Amino acid sequence: MAEKTNQQAYPMAPATKQPRSDEESATLTSEELRRKKRIKLAIYIAAFAVFQTIVILVFALIVMRVKTPKVRLGTDVTFQNFSVGTQASPSFDLSFTTQVRVKNTNFGPYKFDSTTATFMYQGVSVGQVTIPKGKAGLQSTKKVGVTVNVNSNALPSTTNLGSELGGGVLTLNSDAKLSGKVELMFVMKKKKSAEMNCSMTIDLSAKAVQSIIC
Repeated sequence: MAEKTNQQAYPMAPATKQPRSDEESATLTSEELRRKKRIKLAIYIAAFAVFQTIVILVFALIVMRVKTPKVRLGTDVTFQNFSVGTQASPSFDLSFTTQVRVKNTNFGPYKFDSTTATFMYQGVSVGQVTIPKGKAGLQSTKKVGVTVNVNSNALPSTTNLGSELGGGVLTLNSDAKLSGKVELMFVMKKKKSAEMNCSMTIDLSAKAVQSIIC
């Protein structure tokens, strides 16, 4: 019997990987570039959508929080004419300068039209003054100087003017209504009316304003 020859087995070498052709490599590179572009485009669109949502929310909050401007008389009153009668013969004829203050707390200017402020004694008109049209800037106060003339010529004899003059004081009320618009972000305009309702107490002996309450 023929003697078998001992032979050692060796593993077979792996098959050599075929290199990609230039055409396949170019196709893969082109597809990868298109995929990256699509990802970038999606990121830009998402970022723009988020930004636009934030802008809309901020704008909505600003519009919803538009506040009514406040109008009142200034406390710096200077009398130019001060003529007051007695308790037995009550009358008054006053002329003074003061300021109408329009306070705007909004994030946009408030433009208002011309209007008339009426001064009254016990509900009877004793004088009027014109407030010219103007603009109160954003979060600021517009001061409008006016000269007011009031007298008792139109008062009926049934008023208690004599009693009040005997007490050394004279109380006048003033009211006005401003009509205008608050401008927001230069494109949005919201109508707002501001009312003034003030009470002025005048000290007759000191010939000066004792208090103004609005």
